[in-house]
Amino acid sequence: MPAVTVPDLTVLPALAAPPPDARVRPVVSRTQAPHGLEGEGFPVKRAFAGVDLRLLDPFIMMDEMGEVDYAPGEPKGTPWHPHRGFETVTYIIDGTFVHADSYGGGGTITNGATQWMTAGSGILHIEAPPEDLVTSGGLFHGLQLWVNLPRRDKLAAPRYQDLGPGDVALVRSPDGGALVRVIAGEVGGHRGPGTTHTPITMLHATLAPGARLDLPWRTDFNALVYVMGGAGTVGAQGSPLTTGQLAVLGDGDTVTVGADLRQESRYAAGLEVVVLGGAPIREPIAWAGPFVMNTRAELVEAFEDYQAGRLGQPLPHA
Repeated sequence: MPAVTVPDLTVLPALAAPPPDARVRPVVSRTQAPHGLEGEGFPVKRAFAGVDLRLLDPFIMMDEMGEVDYAPGEPKGTPWHPHRGFETVTYIIDGTFVHADSYGGGGTITNGATQWMTAGSGILHIEAPPEDLVTSGGLFHGLQLWVNLPRRDKLAAPRYQDLGPGDVALVRSPDGGALVRVIAGEVGGHRGPGTTHTPITMLHATLAPGARLDLPWRTDFNALVYVMGGAGTVGAQGSPLTTGQLAVLGDGDTVTVGADLRQESRYAAGLEVVVLGGAPIREPIAWAGPFVMNTRAELVEAFEDYQAGRLGQPLPHA
C-alpha cells in the first residue's frame, strides 16, 4: 500500500491552502471497525458498524477487505449474489479481483483500479480472485463501499464504470507532504473520474509522518474519515485516529487530517486514509441483505423478483 503513487510529489498540482476564516470540521464520533468474514470467508473490517445511518447518508456500508497476505490456496471471493437499489464501489489497492454479472459483463480490478457498479433495478454479481492468485497466494487489500440511490434512481438500468489507476486525479498538499487520489467527485477544483447519481466525493490520501492535509469540503456534504493504516489526528480538536477507526465530522468548510511523526514500522510511509462525503438523500431506508430500498413492500418485491429469476441467472462459465 499504496498502489498508485509518484516518485516526486512536487510535479503534481497542489491544493490551495484554506482561507484564514475557514471552519475546520469538528469530530462528532469515533468508532472502531469490528472484524468479520464476507463471501466465502475473506476477512473484512466493518468500517461503518455502530454508526447511525443518518450520519452516513448517502452511504450505507463500507468494508475494508484485508489487508491480508494469503498463502497458496487461501484467496477467497464471493458466490453469486444479487443487488438492487444502490451502487457498489470496489477499490483494489493491492491484489486482483475479477468480477462478472448476470448480463454478461465483467472485468478485472487490480492495483489502484476501481469498479463502480450501479445495481439499480437489479443484478446478479460474483467477485473472485483470479486462478493465479489462488495458486500462488499473495497480498490482497481493498475497499467496498455501498452508495445509496435516491428513490427516483432505485430502478435505474444497471451499469459499470471501470476506473483504471491512470484515471484517478492525483494532487498534493501545498508542502508536498500528502498525496491525494481523487476517485470521485471534486476537491479544490480537482475532479475524479467516477460519475455518481448522488453527488459525493471519495478520495484516498497518504500523509508522510508529521504531515498535515487540509481539504476544502462542500458545506452541504457530510464528511467521514477512515484510517486504513497508521496513526494521526483529525478534526478541529486534533482527535487521535488510528488503524481501523472511523471519524464522523460535523459542519464546516475544511476537513483536516494530520499524520503522527512516529509511526509503527509497518506504516513507515505514513498515514493512509479514505475521506468520503456526499449530499444526504434524506429518504426512508429499508435495508435487508443485498437490497436497499425505501419501503418494506419494495424489499419484499426485491426478494420475490430475485427468487423468480427476474434479476438474471448465474452464468455457467463464470
